[in-house]
Amino acid sequence: MEEARRRDIFFSFFMFTADLRPNDAGYTQVLVRHLKALTEIGYTGFDVHIAPGPAHVGHHAEVESYISLKRAFDEAGFRGVKFTTNVGTTRSFDPTSPYEEQRKQALSYLKSRVDITSVLGGENTIMSGPFLYPYGVFPLTDDGDGIWSDALQDWMKPRYAAAASIFRELAQYSAEKRVKLAIEPVKNWETPGPTTVSEALDFLESADIPVCGVTIDTAQVVMESQGPAIFRKNVARAAQQSRLNYVHISAPDRGAVSDSWIPWEIMLDEIEPVYSGPYLVEVFNAIPPFESSMRMTRRRFWRPGEDAPEAGVDSAYDIARTALRTLEEKIASHGRRSHR
Repeated sequence: MEEARRRDIFFSFFMFTADLRPNDAGYTQVLVRHLKALTEIGYTGFDVHIAPGPAHVGHHAEVESYISLKRAFDEAGFRGVKFTTNVGTTRSFDPTSPYEEQRKQALSYLKSRVDITSVLGGENTIMSGPFLYPYGVFPLTDDGDGIWSDALQDWMKPRYAAAASIFRELAQYSAEKRVKLAIEPVKNWETPGPTTVSEALDFLESADIPVCGVTIDTAQVVMESQGPAIFRKNVARAAQQSRLNYVHISAPDRGAVSDSWIPWEIMLDEIEPVYSGPYLVEVFNAIPPFESSMRMTRRRFWRPGEDAPEAGVDSAYDIARTALRTLEEKIASHGRRSHR
């Protein structure tokens, strides 16, 4: 187990919230209690979602609010704890927009998210997420019908092309801030694209963006199902180009990681030899907005200090504890196999 513990393993705050509410001092104390419990379990860092702020609040004010939040975390004893962020673009802040002014607004928004990531995580941290095409926004014809399949692929091509110059500037800015960018492909019922690691890598290569990478998420890879052969090629392709910036460990149902349908040997055999960054355990709890956006039917993992304990239902901390133990065991098992 000693070999596994040398690897940084982070935990996603999607278990608890999609909004840190940095201006809410009372909620900050709730976050601090969760940080304390999870560091005691053994996690060395955390991934937090940076929610879009109110329309009337400027990006500078948002950054300032996270400076205050980080100060509160430091004062609570978490100065040495590592943070990464999850960021998504929106209908308003769309770097793929055909309109130049909207693309510029998206760039300003994304730069502010790099700033927030730097505030929380310091140097060499990671900003990951679906921040290329706006999350959850699907195109419609003039008649209000959905655009799908070949027509959708054709529709996306000029959107990717429009985003190229924005991402080149964003990547340069993030490099100066020493923040790694990791575009995360998500499922085809969450976004029109990119939905695969292949698509994300194709965009970065065609747009000639050398200092931007990808996130590989075990749940996304399994559910999008390009298959083990393409998975192996994509891991090698990303690693060779220094684009494998983050790895998320998540069950296909986005619930408990232990005893889930993660193809551990296939994935770790490819990832472990070429990746030295942190692994993120990512569990989406049945809380707003996930319960509706992901149409969750499973019960909520109750959050100590926020929800009433429920007999026969695992707590968020139980799920976090078993996930860490499972991942450590799988990494150690890979190490034993590779040294035979």
